[in-house]
Amino acid sequence: MKGEERKAAIAAYKERKRAVGIYLVRCDLSGEVWVGQSPTLDSAQNRIWFTLRHGSNRHPALQKAWSDHGAENFTFEVLERLDDDESPLVRKALLKKRLAHWQSTLHAQAI
Repeated sequence: MKGEERKAAIAAYKERKRAVGIYLVRCDLSGEVWVGQSPTLDSAQNRIWFTLRHGSNRHPALQKAWSDHGAENFTFEVLERLDDDESPLVRKALLKKRLAHWQSTLHAQAI
């Protein structure tokens, strides 16, 4: 990749729309469910799986379930994507509201 092509690719990457929303992590063996919110849904699973593999996830129940049951028994799902057109304050409030909704609906723990 030449200099100009590389610069254009970097600029396009920085200007891309980010997927904002609510996700779910489920342990298939225990039936436990966790929900979380992310301003970058595209990378949320990689981030969570990385911390779980290294034993550094900050949610003790999730880390314990991962250690007890193994990675092959966990799934990640995007529950809801939000419009990125909202202002950051509106988006933050909406994420909080939607997270509470999914926690209540699924009887899930928050991540």
